[in-house]
Amino acid sequence: MPAASIVRRFISGFVGLVVCCALLWPSHARAGVANAPGSNLEVSLITYGPGDTYWERFGHDAIELRDTVSGEAVTFNYGVFDFDESGFLLNFARGQMHYLMDAAPSDVDQHYYVDVGRSVTRQHLAFTPAQAADLRDYLLWNLQPENVRYEYDYYVRNCATRVRDALDKALGGTLKPQLEARPGGMTFRQQTARLMSQQAWLMLILDLGLGPYSDQPLNAWQESFLPEVLQHEISHVTVTGLEGKAQPLVLDEQELSPNRLVPPPTTAPDLRLPLALAGLVFAALLLATRRFAPIVYALLGSVYLVLAGFVGVTLLILWTLTTHHSAWANANLLLFNPLAFFLLPALWRSRKHLAVSRVANGLIALQLLAVLAACLMHLLPGVVQQNQPWLLFALPIWLAIAWITRRQQPAAFFPS
Repeated sequence: MPAASIVRRFISGFVGLVVCCALLWPSHARAGVANAPGSNLEVSLITYGPGDTYWERFGHDAIELRDTVSGEAVTFNYGVFDFDESGFLLNFARGQMHYLMDAAPSDVDQHYYVDVGRSVTRQHLAFTPAQAADLRDYLLWNLQPENVRYEYDYYVRNCATRVRDALDKALGGTLKPQLEARPGGMTFRQQTARLMSQQAWLMLILDLGLGPYSDQPLNAWQESFLPEVLQHEISHVTVTGLEGKAQPLVLDEQELSPNRLVPPPTTAPDLRLPLALAGLVFAALLLATRRFAPIVYALLGSVYLVLAGFVGVTLLILWTLTTHHSAWANANLLLFNPLAFFLLPALWRSRKHLAVSRVANGLIALQLLAVLAACLMHLLPGVVQQNQPWLLFALPIWLAIAWITRRQQPAAFFPS
């Protein structure tokens, strides 16, 4: 969940460096957040709504510390990535991404989100003076160059979970058990599809690449990898106040700027019908063109087999050579795998009504068994990958390819 575009990243990094130097300046030189007593510190959770760009679709958040005496307010966030890092693109592909913490004056940080039309919400939190001072000290420690980087993960270590964990640490661990006791509303897959639905092509790619890890049931602590979920869930949290009495963690909530963008849907789109129809249409085109336009049939079939093979290679790489654990053990490998490349000669032979080889026939049979296995996996207990849309897409196409190539076999190959 990057906090900004490339240009803004450089600006934010520069501002963060200036703020870091200012905050760490000796206490006698200035008054403000860095050296204010805890009783003067006001702690707030700032939540920014989703943006239009794909890396902004998950939203963003930050912790704001405000010195009520000097009026200084600083936001700390964990959503900055560094393109200048050595091997950044390779590390990104391998799933070994490093993100940065950043700090900026609140008005500077929030100005960007207001300008682009994203909502900005502040929740004033009930921190005791000691807790506020502990949080401030931890954030300043985390902002130091040797501590500013962290290993990023989409679902378990991102801008929202780092903010959540910092709040929980300062609160003495009271946040986590309360959120873990509350059930989540959606899975990782459903939340991803919901938020990416306005970029349909990217939503489909992500859904295809996600494995069973993304379909596990979540509690509110896990689902608060999303800023908007964390914003909602902490309103149900209670803490012990100075007088020893329980009180809500959120003292008040204020919308600083309304959302002016198209909001994401409240539920994840159901991909089963669209992909099932797409599979049926493609299979029908293969059958029709095989009879009336053999060249078109061969080209269409080749496109499918090449894409299926490419997807299979990509899924294998994600599983075996990267740390993208949300893509491991992907059952879509049964539907799209590198064996598809070896069926290309058979496809072009069938264009001329020529019999395919026994090897190709065996590969087709193996592929049909793989599709059957993918279907049967949904009868197993426990967490099963929710890849029904891709099953419904691939099944009619593989059946069409198998039926066409089967018709070319000499009768001796298939005794009655």
